[in-house]
Amino acid sequence: MTKAVKKAVLPVAGLGTRVLPGAKTTPKNLLNVVDRPILSYIVEEARAAGIEHFVFIVGRGQGAIEDYFDANPEIEQALEAKGKTDILAEMRREVGEPGQMSFIRQMAPLGLGHAVWCARHVIGDEPFAVMLPDMLMAAQRPALAQAVEAYEKTGGNIVVVEPAPEGEAHKYGIVALEKGDGRLNRMTGMVEKPAPGTEPSNLFISGRYILQPEIFEILETQERGAGGEIQLTDGMAALMKRQDFHALEYEGITYDCGDKIGLLRANVAFALARPELADAARAAIKSLL
Repeated sequence: MTKAVKKAVLPVAGLGTRVLPGAKTTPKNLLNVVDRPILSYIVEEARAAGIEHFVFIVGRGQGAIEDYFDANPEIEQALEAKGKTDILAEMRREVGEPGQMSFIRQMAPLGLGHAVWCARHVIGDEPFAVMLPDMLMAAQRPALAQAVEAYEKTGGNIVVVEPAPEGEAHKYGIVALEKGDGRLNRMTGMVEKPAPGTEPSNLFISGRYILQPEIFEILETQERGAGGEIQLTDGMAALMKRQDFHALEYEGITYDCGDKIGLLRANVAFALARPELADAARAAIKSLL
C-alpha cells in the first residue's frame, strides 16, 4: 500500500532575474496574477490535492512570503469595521493553519536539487510533492491532484509532463517513455536539452513531481551538474535506476510566470476565466488591439 502524499516542497528562493525589476523588492512568486499572488494559486492547487503541510524553501529578503500566509489583524479589523466581509473571508482563506507551513532558508543558490534537499528533515521518510511556483497550471482538475491520482495507481515517482512547442523540444528536459497508450506511461530516462532531432519524445518536464524520500540520500552526495548547481533531474535519473518513474501528461495549460510574457499571458487568461471580470477584461483587451 502506497503512503499518502501530504507534504509539498515549494522552492521559492530564486531571484526572479527574468522578471526584474519587478522582482527587485517583491519576491517573484508574490507578483500578481489578476488580484492574487502567483503563490496563492499554487497553494490553492496543493490544498485541492490533499496537501496538509507546505515546506517553503526561501532565500534572503523573502520574509514577505511568510507574512502573506499569516494573519494581519490591522487589515482584518479595518475590513470588519467597514463591513467588507467578502474581502475579509477571502483573506482569511489564504492564512495557513498553525504548524501547517514551514519556512527553510536555502542559504546559497545551489540549484533546485539543493533546494529540495534542504527540506529533508521536515519531509522525513514520506513521499512528497515538489511544485515549481513559477509554473502556473490552469486545469479543470488541478494539476497536482491529477498527479496524486496517478501516484495512487502506480506508486513510485511521478513526473508531470506536457508537449513542447513545435520544434522546441531541444530547449527542455525531455522524458523517454516505454511505448504505451494514454497519458500515464513508465519512464525509461530523461534528457536535458537534447540535440535537435535526437529527442526521445516531445514531452517536457513541466514543474510538478511526486518523489520518494530516497531522493534525499542521492542529493546529499550528488556532484554539481549544469550551471554548477545540484540539479534535481540528475538526482531523479539516479533514483530511476532503483525505483519506478511514471510520466503523466496532465490535462491543462501551463503559464511560465517567471517570464514577462508568460506572466502577461497568465493575467489575461485568468482574468478571462473569472465570470465577474471576463466581459470587462475582454473589452479592455480589445481596446488595446
